[in-house]
Amino acid sequence: MRRVLVVGEINADLVLKGLHAAPAPGKEVLADDFLMTPGSSSMICAMGLARLGNPVAFHGKLGLDAWGEYCLGALRDAGIDVTSLRPDAALRTGVTVSLSTPSDRSLVTFAGAIAALRADEVSAGLLAKAEHLHVSSYYLQQALRPGCRELFARAHAAGLSTSLDPGFDPARQWGSDLGDTLHEVDLFLPNEEELKAITGYHDVRDALIALDNGRTRTVVKRGRLGCATLHEGDLLEVPAYVVDAVDSTGAGDSFDAGFLHAWLREMPLRDCMRWGSACGSLSTRGIGGTTRQADAEEARALVAKAP
Repeated sequence: MRRVLVVGEINADLVLKGLHAAPAPGKEVLADDFLMTPGSSSMICAMGLARLGNPVAFHGKLGLDAWGEYCLGALRDAGIDVTSLRPDAALRTGVTVSLSTPSDRSLVTFAGAIAALRADEVSAGLLAKAEHLHVSSYYLQQALRPGCRELFARAHAAGLSTSLDPGFDPARQWGSDLGDTLHEVDLFLPNEEELKAITGYHDVRDALIALDNGRTRTVVKRGRLGCATLHEGDLLEVPAYVVDAVDSTGAGDSFDAGFLHAWLREMPLRDCMRWGSACGSLSTRGIGGTTRQADAEEARALVAKAP
């Protein structure tokens, strides 16, 4: 099994499920359920990888506070190596409020320590202990972003493969620097909205072609439509799996975990996409991104049902 180093943001998710109406200024809205769970794209992916049986280490920033203690404990309980994490009294751990329905969710985030991690803080020693580097939330990690390409280049020089999930850009700028960064990325894992915003193309195939740099494999997550990628110039599509969905929070991050689990084992491309779709779908069975993530047996059983 190839050891994965996840470099990214740490925060807690406060999930409000089953809103009775859309929130409006001056009004109170009721929700059917509430749960506090480990949050952030990076944490959810890391915990999904660990749940599938992969050795995982995590590096990021967190405050010396109750939120940070909660997140650190959750990562440790998941079997993730957190020896490089150092709670910092000068920082405040981030928090995300997720307003969720079975089909979608809206997020409000206090970034806190998320914006503090720099690429040069990811040491050669950390890279030397891993075989793959994954980074999530490119746009949220403001201090990491300028050095992200150099970090991926160092990882490649050390023999690691690499992957990136961009996440949403709250500023809606979708900067051109991402294109340069992708030249050092093996796998790029945006969702459909992110892909279209980054490229400016509405058609998925056109958007994928626009990102084709001769190196990076882009796999776009399309929610209930499954996922798609370019293969020998054609659009290769894999459908989503139907489950009794409760909450879609973090489904894309669990997709990343499932795809990487298969890809790191050199499974065929279509099977990697099926593992991603299976893990993304199965994660929606519970509230929050991590409460019902699939183990390898569950994912394998669902993938086996594919035509």
